[in-house]
Amino acid sequence: LPRSPQEWAVGLICTVVSSLTGGAFIIVKWGLHEWVTDIWGMIALGGFFFVCGLPGWAVVRWTFNFINKQEGKTIVEVVKYLKEAKDDLKK
Repeated sequence: LPRSPQEWAVGLICTVVSSLTGGAFIIVKWGLHEWVTDIWGMIALGGFFFVCGLPGWAVVRWTFNFINKQEGKTIVEVVKYLKEAKDDLKK
């Protein structure tokens, strides 16, 4: 659950934006416009919008969790941690 109203609002906004943009991309990319004429097509399109919102929600949760773990650290310490994490990924 979100820890603050700000986290809840940011999570909701990012989820809605990623749902709309991701769902629209899928519909346009694969030409699924004609699915709108059928109820089952509309349900399927709604599923695309829902699934596209999940990554937006996850990114916000990961970001807020990372920020909370870094509380009390200086910007230099955070940058060093990110650089070490990046170097570990390259290995």
